[in-house]
Amino acid sequence: MAKTSRARADLLKQLDETLRKVSAQSVLLSDTVAKIVGLNSTDLECLDLLDIAGPTTAGRLAEHVGLTTGAMTAVIDRLERAGFARRHRDPEDRRCVRVEALSRNFRHVAGLYRRLAESTARLHEQYDDRQLTLVVEYLTRALALAADHVAWLQTQRPAVQRKTRTRRPRRAASPPAAQILRT
Repeated sequence: MAKTSRARADLLKQLDETLRKVSAQSVLLSDTVAKIVGLNSTDLECLDLLDIAGPTTAGRLAEHVGLTTGAMTAVIDRLERAGFARRHRDPEDRRCVRVEALSRNFRHVAGLYRRLAESTARLHEQYDDRQLTLVVEYLTRALALAADHVAWLQTQRPAVQRKTRTRRPRRAASPPAAQILRT
């Protein structure tokens, strides 16, 4: 029994570390793409969510990502200026303004992910539908847990009071984190 328990503990540790690496790699990937297209990471992630959700209200998007409505307005302003999104009145309710990703400009962003999408599609071929269903179920539940945790974190006080930042010289770049995360 102890061996099974130890094997499970090792497996859960490996799963936890792999999820952390996937999360870190996702942040690095997003940051790299954002820089290429002239956005910041938050704006790019909001654009991606707009593409997934379709036209939605700024308030709904703000609620989903955990930003204030003021911060979301700034994100949408930047996305509009960069030509990636637009606001329009809802034809059903003229008081409501919806935001949508502009597919003609989003294609450039999508093109930067094409190589990864093709590799991922080949990876998917190695698993049957039952296995993929299990992966989707697990990740969906993990995503819900993470969203709940973010909501909780937003109720916490900052550990350190923010001070006015003074600029320090940049340090030399360390080895790419992508190398560290590959195992």
